[in-house]
Amino acid sequence: MQLVTIPEIEAAAQRVAGTAVRTPLLRQSWVSGELWVKPESLQPVGAFKIRGAHNAIAALDEAERRRGVVAYSSGNHAQAVACSAQSFGIPAVIVVPDVTPRIKVEATLGWGAEVVEVPIAERESAAHAIAEARGLTLIPPFDHRDVIAGQGTIGLEIAADLPEVDTVLVPVSGGGLAAGVGTAIKARCPGARVYGVEPELAADSAESLRAGHRVDWPMSRRARTIADGLRAQPSELTFAHLKAVLDGIVTVSEDEIRDTVRELARRARLVAEPSGATAVAAFLHRSGELPGGRTVAVLSGGNIDPALLAELLA
Repeated sequence: MQLVTIPEIEAAAQRVAGTAVRTPLLRQSWVSGELWVKPESLQPVGAFKIRGAHNAIAALDEAERRRGVVAYSSGNHAQAVACSAQSFGIPAVIVVPDVTPRIKVEATLGWGAEVVEVPIAERESAAHAIAEARGLTLIPPFDHRDVIAGQGTIGLEIAADLPEVDTVLVPVSGGGLAAGVGTAIKARCPGARVYGVEPELAADSAESLRAGHRVDWPMSRRARTIADGLRAQPSELTFAHLKAVLDGIVTVSEDEIRDTVRELARRARLVAEPSGATAVAAFLHRSGELPGGRTVAVLSGGNIDPALLAELLA
């Protein structure tokens, strides 16, 4: 299987420039050790997904774009595709699980997309059916070369801003973010280590990497985690990347995720959704499992339900 290349990621950087925010690296003086946070929560849609979605839509030919796009998502990819479609002036249909936080559904509607809510196990099949029935182009959340390349632009920025980075921590779900970032970091900073981070309650990638092949966890098992953006499983394409670019993977508990959301808000003044906080949680709570050194943690998103944030800060 051919993996995404650094020229593809460089091309993606050109396409997303001016749409995706070039997020800074923020040194965290309140922690023990050297930690920089890359706050993708500052993107227009509140998460890194704008990079891959915009790159994938920008790469379509004019006829494909004109017909419109469809996507399935737990929320952040939904907003990203809706936002990108609006910027191109094309229609978008977004299929979301009926348990998606309302803040994410409302934000997707706010970008002008049509939203279809289905049971969580049916979101992918429903999107494929809509694509076929309406002649729309499917923009998947991770299983797509252009999506992976778009997410990889985060790695290019890390390498440019901290070329002496030792360790990069990236949340893992469907694997598109870790695949893209890992590819970019290994090309630009070959001495750096890249570690994936998963919730213990959705640790299918960790088990798969130990086994050397993809291990299926039923959605009912993955859906237990508070990190609603990390409930997907890698595809063959993204898993091939994870095997090639990850130096390891660690898991964090629900309590550790909750504590990190709280600490980021109070100490770093950054709003993180549970999924977005996992990489920082690994640094704060599982440092013994990591190489250490100059570490960058990707804070992948900040679209947290206000009631949940209030509960965690109480």
